[in-house]
Amino acid sequence: MKTMQAVCFYSYGGPEVLVYEKIPCPHPGEGEVLVRVHAAGINPVDWKVRRGLLQETLHHTLPLVPGWDVSGVVAQLGTGLTRLKVGDAVYSRPDISRDGAYAEFIVIREAEVALKPRSVDHLHAAALPLSGLTAWQALFGAGGLTAGQRVLIHAAAGGVGSLAVQLAKGKGAYVIGTASAGNHDFLRRLGVDQVIDYQTVRFESAVQPVDLVLDTQGGDVQARSWSVLKPGGILVSIASPPAPELAARHRVRQAFVFTEPNAGQLAEIAALVDAEKLKAIVETILPLSDATRGQELSERGHVRGKVVLRVV
Repeated sequence: MKTMQAVCFYSYGGPEVLVYEKIPCPHPGEGEVLVRVHAAGINPVDWKVRRGLLQETLHHTLPLVPGWDVSGVVAQLGTGLTRLKVGDAVYSRPDISRDGAYAEFIVIREAEVALKPRSVDHLHAAALPLSGLTAWQALFGAGGLTAGQRVLIHAAAGGVGSLAVQLAKGKGAYVIGTASAGNHDFLRRLGVDQVIDYQTVRFESAVQPVDLVLDTQGGDVQARSWSVLKPGGILVSIASPPAPELAARHRVRQAFVFTEPNAGQLAEIAALVDAEKLKAIVETILPLSDATRGQELSERGHVRGKVVLRVV
């Protein structure tokens, strides 16, 4: 393949800067694989990059193909590979500093790729890597969550939140989740022990002290979360770095998580999915050519689970 269909952007801005067009097909180098993309998940980082909000952190060169949630099949191998072979069904959260998965093909480092869960299709597998790794690294890496602890998960019905709920319950934690009223039954089915309607109740008045807060919102939600932590507890944010001085004032700890690729953790997540202990939640499926609408839905918020682009 010399060319491929892809969605890219040549300047930062709103959804209208996304262009669906033919571009050169990439080729794998040493330690890399070429993956035929079957599905790509949409995440907030996609439109944050498109809007130019992460320029100082990621230093992208434009034009850029967004999308860093992918499920597909290995189409070609670079040199020096040890684990994968052509035809393997894989999934990945690839390096966000490189071109993403809104395309027919993507080049990914082998170290960032794992075999996809056997029990789900590519559309559902593509909903897992970034959100699953974010929840895993926040709860278990930064947060050190253990059985019997109490955790508050903000926006528990979202892409990260819905997986974090399941992972925390699987660890044996007591889970409290905030969500709009329309998502309460959904969260109870996932196992949430206490659901709080953030639109009608201030969560800090309804929550007994917790060991861990997973902050997916930042801003006012983060500021109000300090007061619900037990002494020695931890506020883990995936939205904005919590202030160390505020943590010290409240006699708690803080951490900020920006998800890192990790094939080993993806393999563990895949095993949980195949054991029916973790379920990907896909709300909307769109064709690759409709990526603009997909990003608009994500940017608007209130998506239950994930929006996924069908490429094959």
